[in-house]
Amino acid sequence: MTHAPGKYADFEGLRERAVALRRQGLSLRQIRDELRIYNNDILNRLVKGEPPPAWTKRPNAKDDLRERARELRLQGWTYDQIEVELGCSRSSVSLWVRDLPKPEPKYTREQQLALMQAGLVRLRATQDEERERVKEAASQEVGQLTDRELFLTGVALYWAEGAKSKPYDRRERVVFVNSDPGVIQVYLAWLDLLGVDRERLRFRVLIHESADVDAAHRHWADVAGVDTSVFAKPTLKKHNPKTVRKNTGDDYHGCLVVTVARGAELYNRIEGWWSGIVAHAEARLR
Repeated sequence: MTHAPGKYADFEGLRERAVALRRQGLSLRQIRDELRIYNNDILNRLVKGEPPPAWTKRPNAKDDLRERARELRLQGWTYDQIEVELGCSRSSVSLWVRDLPKPEPKYTREQQLALMQAGLVRLRATQDEERERVKEAASQEVGQLTDRELFLTGVALYWAEGAKSKPYDRRERVVFVNSDPGVIQVYLAWLDLLGVDRERLRFRVLIHESADVDAAHRHWADVAGVDTSVFAKPTLKKHNPKTVRKNTGDDYHGCLVVTVARGAELYNRIEGWWSGIVAHAEARLR
């Protein structure tokens, strides 16, 4: 934008007015509009040396962390300790406190490790609490399932985890295997919804030979709401000494295999239901 000649001839007079407006708490934009100064270079020169009002400064979400980091550094804390205590990155800690003198060591190496370990325990506890909060909130979002919602959930669950026939090998058997108790309970609730008689269900445990089979039978009987006497002979996995198993201990119960007797018709219906879901998804993608 061009300006009339001599527009800024009375620079000192303009500066006095600009400084007065600045001290009244006006922003640069407000001063610009008040004095009709649309040249940014001139405008900045007019208020040079005058700090901007506090309300124009953008708040920094990490200001509190920065101040706390500096306090800890002045108390002799190391970068590692501050990082663990505040849960922020090492690069941030370095940026915030690098102008401060390096503290003399206040603790032995063993004490430093103990402090860091205690900080990690607190950090993990906080993370665990946040994780549980998120999971609980998400659980509440589900609400009460309708029969149709459970029906569609069961179809997708079976197609993801259940046995499926191949074009070259039509077996048409309804067999479901899983190690997650929640998945098994949803699957059994789905079969109940479909009207599948519990008398048609066959149960078998698939588990490593070194595990406690009796304990696994009791566990899955409780999950499925059946007696341990209904279980068929378990399928035992041979142990490979070259592998290191992680699925060990009291929490390991193997997998439960649930088979629906005389399930050919049901299997074909499942295939059809899944085809309907896929067709609807494909239509939405077009």
